[in-house]
Amino acid sequence: MPEVYLSSIDLYFCPLFMEDLKVGDRLYNVGQNGFGDFYRYSFSEVVRLTKTLAILENGERLRNRPVRSLINDEIGYALAKNRWVYWHKVSDEILHRARKENEKIAIHDWFEARSFSHQEKRMIHNLFKEKGILEGPE
Repeated sequence: MPEVYLSSIDLYFCPLFMEDLKVGDRLYNVGQNGFGDFYRYSFSEVVRLTKTLAILENGERLRNRPVRSLINDEIGYALAKNRWVYWHKVSDEILHRARKENEKIAIHDWFEARSFSHQEKRMIHNLFKEKGILEGPE
């Protein structure tokens, strides 16, 4: 029997090295409303499997067939009804990114929903001045 050598291209496209989803796997999806918007992370967990699908806690149905993205090299699982929307397995790095992004969103929303009095503006100005991060004319 001849020996088989797999090239990096073969490994890249070979689905044998990618795992199907299992009940309990935690997944995320990230979206944006336009290029200037924040990244908005959604998280869910696999609660049920069928022959070809993984059903998430939030009701989403994914094809239980891993696909490697040609854009960012990540392995994802496509929505059953939309092959262009992918969910990915959660990692510690993703949880860290999501926390940072959610903090940015909370700060942005707080400032957008608030109008500052002159006294509050003065306090913010003095705080920035104390920290040495005041930009522009004083």
